[in-house]
Amino acid sequence: MKKTGYIAFLLLGFLLSAHVLAAKAVFAGGCFWCMESDFEKLAGVSDVVSGFTGGTLENPTYNGNHQGHYEAVEVTYDADKVSYQNLLDYYWIHIDPFDNRGQFCDKGHSYLSAIFVANKEERKLAEASRQKVAAEFPDKKIATKIPDAGIFYPIKGKESYHQDYYKKNPLRYKFYRWNCGRDQRLEEIWGERAAH
Repeated sequence: MKKTGYIAFLLLGFLLSAHVLAAKAVFAGGCFWCMESDFEKLAGVSDVVSGFTGGTLENPTYNGNHQGHYEAVEVTYDADKVSYQNLLDYYWIHIDPFDNRGQFCDKGHSYLSAIFVANKEERKLAEASRQKVAAEFPDKKIATKIPDAGIFYPIKGKESYHQDYYKKNPLRYKFYRWNCGRDQRLEEIWGERAAH
């Protein structure tokens, strides 16, 4: 094998192995700005994209029609560094699992909490994690759904300012998050486990 062919072969192997290690998971937990901010702090997560999923409408938009969809994030992660189980454990302490009207100050279908599962293994883990939360709070009803994953529509075009909103507009983001009572409610539910 010629040297250039061998280098190309090694590069292809590296790209394929990198692709295999990068897994994706989709979560809804109210405002996607907040979910994006929270998940980007988790070691092993390489990218978090805000968007919509769960509905039947094609190409939903934030300012237009997104009826039937959830505000959600698509989390890209290195499964060698953080497991799907780790993502689930992290997810629960960043939402209010008991709110059946939305999350924190945001109410309505698009703000409901949900774990979108891509296969049987994810469903098994997600359902077990929900049962664990239910066992911890036996006097409360868990509102978080576990639907099958569908098409994830990233926010794009003129609405791209929603991506990384917490980085681009830190003061507005912090004011919104504080005013919405998100961290206060998380601390009330999860105590010291609620990381801000």
